[in-house]
Amino acid sequence: MQVFKQLCRAALASVLVVAMPAFGDISIATWNLKNTGWNNGKDFGMVAHIAQEFDFLAVQEIMSEEGAENLHQALEGESGESWDYMVSHLIGRGSYREAYGFFWRETAVEYVDGAVVFLDTQDVYSREPLSARFRSRYTGDTFAVGNIHVLYGKSVSDRLPEINALEDYWEWLAEVYPGTPRLLVGDFNLDSRHRAFQSLLNSGAVAAVYDGNGTTLSTIEGRYPNHYDHIFLEPAALNVTSRGILRFPSELGISNQRAREVVSDHVPVWIALGSAPAPRLESYHAGAAIPATAANDAVYDCVDLNRSDANVLGRLPHIGEVRAQTIIEGRPWASTQALTSIRGLSDSRVNDILESQQLCSRS
Repeated sequence: MQVFKQLCRAALASVLVVAMPAFGDISIATWNLKNTGWNNGKDFGMVAHIAQEFDFLAVQEIMSEEGAENLHQALEGESGESWDYMVSHLIGRGSYREAYGFFWRETAVEYVDGAVVFLDTQDVYSREPLSARFRSRYTGDTFAVGNIHVLYGKSVSDRLPEINALEDYWEWLAEVYPGTPRLLVGDFNLDSRHRAFQSLLNSGAVAAVYDGNGTTLSTIEGRYPNHYDHIFLEPAALNVTSRGILRFPSELGISNQRAREVVSDHVPVWIALGSAPAPRLESYHAGAAIPATAANDAVYDCVDLNRSDANVLGRLPHIGEVRAQTIIEGRPWASTQALTSIRGLSDSRVNDILESQQLCSRS
């Protein structure tokens, strides 16, 4: 199983100076996924159905290693493609702590260097932001992303110290990733038009997405009361061709309340660069992609590569709907190690399958 990735400040030494790129051809989103990893009935299939519309996703409120890996597996299962991810350690004051995460489609984006949780010597941030540098596989251009979840507190006054400190953090990103376009994304718990953001805007950052409505889901149907989620960027360095807020409840035909219960009380905010398409959600039908046949209806106490149906195969790490069907079509399998012939199943991922102890002994 992919382990909870620890981020090292020493990685800063490997940051390279690069020329300012003319950016293009990937989509980038930020999404507060509300307590991902708690036992709260989250529908990871639906989350992944939405998240797969983007090439790169910054996530807030990851609560456990298991939650991060569940999202990773769901993304691969829904998309039929390989994804990678990194998460911070759990960060916060007191008993409440959460992690930041980056998830990316491996055919579109790759991690470059510089993964670090900000060293907050002034102790301003309740949850110090996570940043790293990535590269578009389509164009070869690099970009640096800072991911933050500002403290909500009891009132707006509790949020202002962190908002006021964003200008310094923005300049810190420029020092750590010199010559690389910056993005500062996340849940800021404050409308980007609030005067507290003025110092950040004065330093050259621009709020990329605003359409007059909010990014949080009210319990009242159709209402999005608060515009808390933002993407700040350097406009001259990026080729933003479209942007928006993916209000998925109306597109998927579910109620605000249902979305809050099984997905999140926030919606994704996104930008598309160059020729990257805007997201277009299709109807979501859980488990409908690979119907079980009459010959494979049996349920086994263990997973058999040569007998189990697609639903049972899906219990294995890294095996989503597409890979389950590939396993079925590739039968018979002489050994588990032979699964490395399937795209995206490396030796380490096959070892994860073996170590899950879910396989029948003859597998």
